[in-house]
Amino acid sequence: MKDEKIIDLFFARDEEALRQIENKYGSLCRYIASNFLCLREDRDECVNDVMLALWNSIPPAKPENLPGYISEVTRRQAVNKSRANNAWKRGAQVQIVNEELLSMLDDGTDLAEEYESRRAGELISKFLRTLGDFERRAFLMRYWFDMSPSEIAKQFSCGESKIKMTLMRTRAKLADYLRKEGIIL
Repeated sequence: MKDEKIIDLFFARDEEALRQIENKYGSLCRYIASNFLCLREDRDECVNDVMLALWNSIPPAKPENLPGYISEVTRRQAVNKSRANNAWKRGAQVQIVNEELLSMLDDGTDLAEEYESRRAGELISKFLRTLGDFERRAFLMRYWFDMSPSEIAKQFSCGESKIKMTLMRTRAKLADYLRKEGIIL
């Protein structure tokens, strides 16, 4: 079924939309969740939370890119679940890999900070389009799909140190780019 039809089913409040999402994008959701959550039960719970979040957000949202929207919702749900699972370990300084990037941006709750965060997200997307294929793919594998440098190195058939250096340089370029665009780090 085409994505537009699935969105129409959401707008009609037809539960068939959820079945279609599960059939078409369920494996994508489980893949993204598995990068953040170790236990199968946690991944399954995350996918269920994604379905509920989609049901509650469409409408009013009408995503132009349904797989991208689903991926973002899944990623947020998985990160939240991972943080909740590890809340008791905070004293042991357990960190999610994305904190390498999130440490550059504040996670604000007021409207000004929310606007700045969205603007930063748009700028990061614009920045990624300026990168070469290798840098962009390595960056996304690390910070979107939460893959380890060794996993990325295997994907590219290169050394782990090359991946780590590429990621470090890309983060530095990103920080410079964001500063030039007026984002305070």
